[in-house]
Amino acid sequence: MNRRLLPLLTRTTHRRSATHCRYKCGDACDAPVRNRSGNPTFREVVAGTVSRRSVLSAGLVLGASGALAACGGTGGGPAPAAASSSAPVPPSPGLGFAAVAPNTADAVTVPEGYTQQVLIRWGDPVVTGAPAFDVTRQTPEAQAQQFGFNNDFLTVIPIPGDSARALLVANHEYTTEPFMHLGYDPEAPTPEQIRIGMAAHGMSVVAVALDPSSGRPTSVLQDPLNRRVTATTPFTLTGPVAGDPLVRTSADPEGRTVLGTLNNCAGGTTPWSTVLSGEENIDQYFANGATVADPVLKARYERLGLDGEASDRLWETADPRFDLLREPNEAHRFGWVVELDPFDPAAAPRKHTALGRFKHEGATVRMTPDGTTVAYMGDDERFEYAYKFVSSAKARPGTAPADRQFNQTVLDQGTLFVATFTGEARPDGGSGGRGEWRPLVESLPDGTARSFVPGFSGTEVLLFTRQAADVVGATKMDRPEDVEPHPVTGAVYMALTNNDERGVEPGAPGPDAANPRPDNANGQVLELVEDGSDPTARAFAWSLLLVCGDPKAADTYYAGFAKDQVSPISCPDNVAFDPTHGHLWISTDGNALDSNDGLFAVSLAGADRGRVKQFLTVPKGAETCGPVLMRNCAMVSVQHPGEADDASLDRPVSHWPDGGSSPARPAVVVVWRADGGALGT
Repeated sequence: MNRRLLPLLTRTTHRRSATHCRYKCGDACDAPVRNRSGNPTFREVVAGTVSRRSVLSAGLVLGASGALAACGGTGGGPAPAAASSSAPVPPSPGLGFAAVAPNTADAVTVPEGYTQQVLIRWGDPVVTGAPAFDVTRQTPEAQAQQFGFNNDFLTVIPIPGDSARALLVANHEYTTEPFMHLGYDPEAPTPEQIRIGMAAHGMSVVAVALDPSSGRPTSVLQDPLNRRVTATTPFTLTGPVAGDPLVRTSADPEGRTVLGTLNNCAGGTTPWSTVLSGEENIDQYFANGATVADPVLKARYERLGLDGEASDRLWETADPRFDLLREPNEAHRFGWVVELDPFDPAAAPRKHTALGRFKHEGATVRMTPDGTTVAYMGDDERFEYAYKFVSSAKARPGTAPADRQFNQTVLDQGTLFVATFTGEARPDGGSGGRGEWRPLVESLPDGTARSFVPGFSGTEVLLFTRQAADVVGATKMDRPEDVEPHPVTGAVYMALTNNDERGVEPGAPGPDAANPRPDNANGQVLELVEDGSDPTARAFAWSLLLVCGDPKAADTYYAGFAKDQVSPISCPDNVAFDPTHGHLWISTDGNALDSNDGLFAVSLAGADRGRVKQFLTVPKGAETCGPVLMRNCAMVSVQHPGEADDASLDRPVSHWPDGGSSPARPAVVVVWRADGGALGT
């Protein structure tokens, strides 16, 4: 059997462990750059906005554009110039907590005066009657009833008319089998281990009890609404691709029912209280793309990374649908945005093909007064693109079952766009410019699709969205992950996590004047405002809110705020907003500053716009995911605690969260003020 070398033998520069990189994304950072188009990169755009004098004198000077400062919904007026004084600036309301210092503790560390609780962890019962967790006696049947592995996105959905309960929905992005099975042999997993891994993927829906005074979740309830979705749960394909010959398989000759969802990363909550979930690194689950003979199919596979031999988990040895030589269309049935109704455990979740197929970090929505729904999405890989979808169908305002059913079809009709950016100098020396959403395809009410891309049919644009976006000249970005609109102002914030191939791999774009490092190790956060603050607009203004990294470094920027008054932040991943003050909160993935990942609050308005304060850190080896901000608490997913080189369930380096000799377990943590006060004070 041909297998690529373990990344432990080849990796020399990446910050995460070899095991992490192998199982989370199939060593995407070691793969060739997939986007070989001649499209401009975002860094090349930025390079045109900063004068040579500014770069040479200050390293990198970036600021909010005048348009963003005036229209960003912050009311802050023009962005302040980079501060030359370190005179203390009082924090905005909601940022009064004492910042957590960077650390490498094997614990969740929270501010003084705050307390925490593990709400649910890998293996805890979800479905009524589920067995208690026993890491030495796991079965596929047990795991399919228990909380899955490596929880990522979180959302808490109120239950109408019930102040005592809510629904918690979590994604389970991927499995790390060496941390799940004693004596695991990656070259020869057993069929039982493979089926346990399939059951540990997907999503969980659990009812949670709410504290009567604060409304924070306090415990998991056994409830009829509780549900597990796994890699074998039936899903319904919707939109123009449903039934297309390219999604038909021997098990599904009609091409309309898919078993399972894979690599569910971030997501969003719709106004009609369903959950959107993004299928991301789906390529790593499929085998033998490298040996496909058809040159057209081979090129399509390669653009999405489906060009390996044996897969790392070897699922193809237990289920032929993961062998592309036997089922060449099965991979076309993954890489979509999923919609799940948490109030109907019997309903098949949907895969919305009108939103395009790529490595979806997630999908977040904003709705206009007339019911038009706009979904923002990032394609999480180096040099890939940012997208939005504007529905032509109008969501209904009612909450009756018929209205909710109709609203779950809204994302099947509308236009998919991809972002392009152009730069221009600003009088204040900052970095910003204009951008355009370019149309790719319109999904029509009759179930067909109209392409705007020469040489592509409508369904081809939706199935092979990256290639279509190449043709229209989309701007290459540095791993666009979460893309979320502010719930009040409508300004859109995009986490660009990093890109360590800038100027490293032959053929990849090199560094430029505004970004002189050949390795973008720390990432950045982009802020954009669509013209008229209208989410359906084609044009927008943009700026860089944060250029992350060590505040002492010249090539970092914190919206012009004094850098000696901020917490260092690296590798922004997910973003969210607190409901009281509207601050931006950022979780990180892959801290390049020799500290554990964490959750950070950022002021978007006033004298301290750009102030970054670290609210918590997660245990060593872990990633902070899925932040949820409520009036009186914050919730995070602690993903893959203890993932380190040479570690495993047999050789643990972490025993979080239960301590002693217990295995490390991904979990959901709730943090609140010990005195019951409002979050952030």
